[in-house]
Amino acid sequence: MTLYFIGLGLADEKDISLKGLELIKKCESVYLENYTSVLGCSVEKLENLYGKKIILADRELVEKKAEQTILSDAKKKNVAFLVVGEPMAATTHTDLMLRAKELNIRFRIVHNASIMSAIGITGLQLYKFGKTTSIPFIDDKFQPETAYNVLKENNSNKMHTLVLLDLRPEEKRFMTVNNAIKILLDIEKKRKENIFTEKTLCIGCARIGSENQMIKAGKAKELLELDFGKEVHCLIVSSEMHFMEEEALKLWHV
Repeated sequence: MTLYFIGLGLADEKDISLKGLELIKKCESVYLENYTSVLGCSVEKLENLYGKKIILADRELVEKKAEQTILSDAKKKNVAFLVVGEPMAATTHTDLMLRAKELNIRFRIVHNASIMSAIGITGLQLYKFGKTTSIPFIDDKFQPETAYNVLKENNSNKMHTLVLLDLRPEEKRFMTVNNAIKILLDIEKKRKENIFTEKTLCIGCARIGSENQMIKAGKAKELLELDFGKEVHCLIVSSEMHFMEEEALKLWHV
């Protein structure tokens, strides 16, 4: 009996690898992790392709109830744990893998494309990216400045920054590029360290890997005026660029 961590890629049901598809068809239980990202297609389309009923796995199920669900099933039968993008890109999935190991459950990883590599489409060189950060939804009691701090650190090292944006599929809430820019500008107004201003060069990305992906490069103020459409969005803040990066980025200028 095996627990298969299977990456689905970034866009739709057709991004899965042949290896991943073959393994899903062997499994008796199929879970879909649906809190770190989402595909641009319905669960029904996945079920039609796989010929399997899919169990949606939210954060609570994966992080707090896996012993009673995913891991319990994997002791008795083959189980697929499906992840949008690359299955080992998130710490929460590494934790599940370690818990499987502790319970002597055999596991196998089937890799796929990740946003961490797909952003190469922008023309920015992947090895010139620094620490990746994220921006969560904020409210009156929760206004973290982690993303701003990471930007400051990466800028000092002349490295680009990938900013992942919060999503809450169960609430149908997905942070946009515009939301993220506004949050960073608000932090700048408070701290006045000239880390992220209206003139900062950014690349706004939406639905990377899909046929209707959107990539726009420009000053933060310019991107604020654009509608990036449906989820999932991310933001890139560039640092010093090689001439080839500058040339490639012209493809996406506002």
